[in-house]
Amino acid sequence: MADLRIREIYRSIQGESTWAGWPCVFVRTVGCDIRCSYCDETHAFSGGERMALEDVLARVRLWGTRLVEVTGGEPLLQPAMPELVQRLLDEEYQVLVETGGQHDISILDPRAHVILDIKTPGSGMQDRNDLENLARLGRGDEVKFVLCDRADYEWARELVRAHELDTRSTVHFSPIHPGLDPKELVKWMLEDGLRARLNLQLHKYIWGPDVRGV
Repeated sequence: MADLRIREIYRSIQGESTWAGWPCVFVRTVGCDIRCSYCDETHAFSGGERMALEDVLARVRLWGTRLVEVTGGEPLLQPAMPELVQRLLDEEYQVLVETGGQHDISILDPRAHVILDIKTPGSGMQDRNDLENLARLGRGDEVKFVLCDRADYEWARELVRAHELDTRSTVHFSPIHPGLDPKELVKWMLEDGLRARLNLQLHKYIWGPDVRGV
């Protein structure tokens, strides 16, 4: 029977993306094969528990919430992830999959909404990006850049322009928190006329950056 390594399953509001503010069930997997300099989910690198796929589905159903995000860690490290996503979609959940982008997203059911977190130079993991994923993005998928500084912003801006990402997907620019002042980022975006959304992590402003399970 298929199983997954799960760190936590909980309900909160979605804190990011175009789905921000909506009630959402989060399924957080364990394990990640990169180490971003600003990572705020280091607790998902190890530990957790093995759960049968059916048990994960049963936990999600208990909440009665129709939006589900699968995140990590890196969820695409879990061999059973495509099956979990497909099963959730078959039960008519809206499914978001947040992935670091170093793994092929085409293994996922195209009905899912991928949130592709492209790693900037400031992350230290830029070389791990699978940029072939940019061509694999489908309708409803989104792209996120976590930005540490002006250099990250300029790098992301040029990638968006080179691949015309803003014509194919919703693009999010997310300042590290704490770190890059959102006011500065907004200034740069407006000066450049960039077609991207400012992406603030609502949960960190509501509960603080160190609270888990919210």
